[in-house]
Amino acid sequence: MESPLVVGVDGSDASLTALDWAVDEAVRHALPLRIVHASLWERYEGVVPAWSTDRPSGQILAENIAAIAAERARRRAPDLPLTTDVLAEDASSALLREGREGTTLVVGSRGRSGIADLLLGSVSLIVAARAHCPVVVVRGDRHALESRHGRVLLGVGEHDLDSPAVRFAFREAAVRDAELDVVRTWRRQAHEPADHLLMRRAGAAYFTEGASELLDKALEAAASEHPQVRLRRSTVEGPAHRVLTERSAAADLLVVGARRRDGLVGLELGRVAHRALHHASCPVAVVPQRAPETMEGDR
Repeated sequence: MESPLVVGVDGSDASLTALDWAVDEAVRHALPLRIVHASLWERYEGVVPAWSTDRPSGQILAENIAAIAAERARRRAPDLPLTTDVLAEDASSALLREGREGTTLVVGSRGRSGIADLLLGSVSLIVAARAHCPVVVVRGDRHALESRHGRVLLGVGEHDLDSPAVRFAFREAAVRDAELDVVRTWRRQAHEPADHLLMRRAGAAYFTEGASELLDKALEAAASEHPQVRLRRSTVEGPAHRVLTERSAAADLLVVGARRRDGLVGLELGRVAHRALHHASCPVAVVPQRAPETMEGDR
């Protein structure tokens, strides 16, 4: 059986928005949908004896959240194959484990914590930073959530030569019949003299040419596999996290890569992915890619 698209739900408005997005995505890719709700109710209420007819309120709540999510998904796509599960563990651990068997993990941008000033929920951040499969954090306005822009935005970094992020973006653009807007940013060296107009122009031409050559190499293989995808290529001066965040206002999905290093403990998100997850105006796909041990620095 084909690996499912997995979506985490917790009953919050953000998770229901993520569920709707995940249903549409599963239909686009002809994938089964797996709806997961993680709950630690047993830890706090204890396991009810087998002979008891009463069920703990925590168990009832967890089952209701999963059931409501499943019914919502069926109403949105009646023919979509789906399964639901209530897992007795913390949400981050449950979703990370589910991601090992899923094609993509989908989560909302906030949970049920009720902390209004959080830009991104802790579960979403942990999952995006540690998962071994692509993670989509669903955020943005209605135009982006309903894919009205007809555009997928891809940020290409220095090490994204035929990377998983590039291939993911091409597949998304192909299945959506959307334009793929590919951006490579560049920045002048701090010591480069820029007070003379001719020197500024010469420096810009040098960096633009280098960025364009990198795009050629990064896109060559995926573009040949998806010749139907309409490409828009840009080389832009400025920090990548700012450029991509600004351009996300006209996109349905922003795709960025995140390097994973063997044995590294902690969150593995570069500056670009971190900024996008907190500030992008559309859903953000974080695609993991293995990093050589010699790689240093940030995207």
